[in-house]
Amino acid sequence: MSSPSQPVPFTADDYRARMARAVEAAAGAGLAGLLVAPGPDLVHLTGYQPTAATERLTVLVLSADQEPVLVVPALEAPDAERAVGAPALTLRDWTDGKDPYAVTAPLLAADGRFGISDNAWAMHLLGLQQLLPNTSYTSLTESLPMFRAVKDERELERLTAAGAAADATYGEILKVRFSGRSETDVAADLSVLLKHFGHSQVDFTVVGSGPNGANPHHEAGERVIEHGDMVVLDFGGLKHGYGSDTSRTVHVGEPTAEEQRVHDIVREAQEAGCRAVRPGVSCQDIDRAARAVITEFGYGERFIHRTGHGIGVTTHEPPYMIEGEEQPLVPGMCFSVEPGVYLPGRFGVRIEDIVTVTEDGGRRLNTTAREMAIVE
Repeated sequence: MSSPSQPVPFTADDYRARMARAVEAAAGAGLAGLLVAPGPDLVHLTGYQPTAATERLTVLVLSADQEPVLVVPALEAPDAERAVGAPALTLRDWTDGKDPYAVTAPLLAADGRFGISDNAWAMHLLGLQQLLPNTSYTSLTESLPMFRAVKDERELERLTAAGAAADATYGEILKVRFSGRSETDVAADLSVLLKHFGHSQVDFTVVGSGPNGANPHHEAGERVIEHGDMVVLDFGGLKHGYGSDTSRTVHVGEPTAEEQRVHDIVREAQEAGCRAVRPGVSCQDIDRAARAVITEFGYGERFIHRTGHGIGVTTHEPPYMIEGEEQPLVPGMCFSVEPGVYLPGRFGVRIEDIVTVTEDGGRRLNTTAREMAIVE
């Protein structure tokens, strides 16, 4: 077992370009600027992630009439200065005992409407509103849901590496014994393998055996996997700061004719969803393509979730492949295509790849076999 090499590092210019695009997108949405709290948005825009999110205000202020400013507690300023994106912004620190909102308020238009990170603390928003009562705020998910959706070349390189690591994990998990072991045992194997292949963070290791496979987000439990079980595997996390997420459904011993048929239907639906990926089609068209196959074969009511979700610095983010989402696909978007069929009390099947939109279609970032694998 070997791990892929390190990707090309991000530079301050990469983060400068991202912040400039965010400012442009904010203006296009009629916003005076953006307030970005610690979390995935801040990592994406600056490369900075505080060691711990605390009650002390940290916020990146972006607007068209000034250079980016990161307001940080003085005791955390040395760490912020070491962030790769730090040369692309101005740091403004504040010390305990001072009012951080008085430091931040002059950076904001007194009557502006701002987009703000979904995970910003309410106390920070209320503190700013107290000083600037004529400002208003909207969540980034509502106002700019796609601002992280289109990945650049270096982001795609990381997502590709994360996908390859998840694929290598799947290749190795097929070699372990399933029968007679608990779901948590196999989940632990998946976690060890993801880390071996370079993941710094494991977000989920779903192992749904037999009837548990009919629950799409089943937490691996103490159920002992038996000969004759269908087993849904869904696992992923972060490598080089970017996500992996893949699902395959395996069988302990030979499947029944019905189990094989359901798996084949899901595989055909997943193929249809991937084939539909190309610039200009809407997100809901991917859902429709996959769902149409499952519905045609009589299992439409047993496909109980969206067909996919975006992925990047988090494993779940916009865009979402679901009916009603009319956002057109753009080259560089990355998302899952993961139809499933779930038969309560019996078994479930899900097959998932991450796909990126290319100039003329789509490219899968997961390449392992989608046929049902037989395990021991």
